[in-house]
Amino acid sequence: MTGSTKTPRERYRQQVREEVKEKAWQQIAGSGASALSLNAIAKQMGMSGPALYRYFANRDELITELIRDAYRSLADAFIAVAAAADDDSGAGRPDLAGLAHVLRRWALADPHRYFLIYGTPVPGYHAPADITAIASELMSVLLDACAAPAAEPHAFEDHLAAHRAWADSHPDAPPAALRQALAFWSRLHGVLSLELAGHFTGMGLDPALLYQAEVDALTGGPTA
Repeated sequence: MTGSTKTPRERYRQQVREEVKEKAWQQIAGSGASALSLNAIAKQMGMSGPALYRYFANRDELITELIRDAYRSLADAFIAVAAAADDDSGAGRPDLAGLAHVLRRWALADPHRYFLIYGTPVPGYHAPADITAIASELMSVLLDACAAPAAEPHAFEDHLAAHRAWADSHPDAPPAALRQALAFWSRLHGVLSLELAGHFTGMGLDPALLYQAEVDALTGGPTA
């Protein structure tokens, strides 16, 4: 018996927490995160509200767990790309285009999960510090993939040289690489958010090709 073996009580508690999270995602899909209700989940599960509060103290604790799971899932996907790059070349620099495609696959697999962390903030909710730490892992992997592009300096780089706390995992990264990382993050999330919200519906264009065009523009990939 190892020290990591859970007792029956601990296993049951984990099972209930996972079921609560599953019901929460169903609620979010139907009504949005702002309408999340522990009492409604308790009713679905045949429990009383006070009984459910033994597993999640309040709505914010449940939202935090859902956000933590979402960020962890995407961070792990990014880290896997970096690990594969290290195995293939020994250089440990992930492929920027590879990260872009992982991001899109992850977003399309579960749009509600995507919007929980990259959509409109939940009113009255404030994420704890450990959530920011997981989000920072994503940016760290992205910065690993960004080399200073061979282009003329941009005025925004002067601003980034003095405003780089968000990139503290890479204190020596040149401002041009920081600009590339921000361009990647903002432009690709822009396309994804519009696609997942249905704003391209009826326009007669292929969102996948639009996304690829943005990836190519960001990485110097094919233009034909």
